[in-house]
Amino acid sequence: MNNFDKLLKINCFSTDQDARDLAAEVLESNFNCEINCVEIDPSVKFAHHAKGCTIAASKIDADTVIFQNVTIGANQTYNKVTSQWEGLGNPVIGKNVVIADGAKVVGPIIIGDNTVIGAGSVITKDIPANSIAFGVNHFKPKDDHYSPVFYKQMPQPSEIIDACQKVIQRYQQTDK
Repeated sequence: MNNFDKLLKINCFSTDQDARDLAAEVLESNFNCEINCVEIDPSVKFAHHAKGCTIAASKIDADTVIFQNVTIGANQTYNKVTSQWEGLGNPVIGKNVVIADGAKVVGPIIIGDNTVIGAGSVITKDIPANSIAFGVNHFKPKDDHYSPVFYKQMPQPSEIIDACQKVIQRYQQTDK
């Protein structure tokens, strides 16, 4: 278990409030991330040690993967006419969800199981299970033949380097 994982475990699951506070402080200073959830499953994974993430969720369920620079949080507003807060509450993230780089998931919304939130997306509305969310509040059903962004059997580093070399070769063959 690496240092990030140890700090995450203390920050999210310790019953010792002082230890939690210290772990949160170290996570913020060393990894530039803040993680505060009412409920978070121990199986949740943070790619790239949650660099740049601000996570304030109602619940993050099992086997969710969160990439870097993701924001999960509130989207409340104060109504001066009614003197009431509106839109209180933070997102619930279902099981087996992948939230890609730079996505923003905000408000009292539900992200359904087996959903992928695309890179750079801004999601402020509920997204049904088995969807791919993209852009601003757009989604479509997932194609069961594909597992975009993340899959448990990720490609080997040599496969990624070979693929990158092919892109470089294609670039070198174009008119620049």
